[in-house]
Amino acid sequence: MKFSEYEIGTTRKSFSRTITEADIVIHAGQTGDFYPHHMDAEWCATQPFGKRMAHGTLILSVGIGMTAGEINPDAMSYGYEKVRFIKPVFIGDTITVTSEIIGSRDHPKKNDQFGFIDEKVTITNQKNEVVLSLFKIYIVNR
Repeated sequence: MKFSEYEIGTTRKSFSRTITEADIVIHAGQTGDFYPHHMDAEWCATQPFGKRMAHGTLILSVGIGMTAGEINPDAMSYGYEKVRFIKPVFIGDTITVTSEIIGSRDHPKKNDQFGFIDEKVTITNQKNEVVLSLFKIYIVNR
């Protein structure tokens, strides 16, 4: 999809995905983040949240992957802004991603080739509570 084809206000909703213990263990191994919040059920039972929670970066990466349903050879991720981990996600929680095109801008140096598309991304759990939010920037061919 070319830059001119994006429409402000367009929304997409992903499929849903349940976060498992395996997701957390694999992510811990890949990142080296073995903090007790994610790995130690006994310790977590003594904390206010009461149980193991998924890494925020796990939910970020899974959520972004869930939005990649269509291959668009004319666009790629340029970056993320204002990533916020709003509520914890626990083993067995099911997440869904909603994204909305909120803006477009010219590339400051290569305006004849590229433009930027801004997208608001919101991840919710099975209770429809927002657990993560961010803004994603795409660089898109004209």
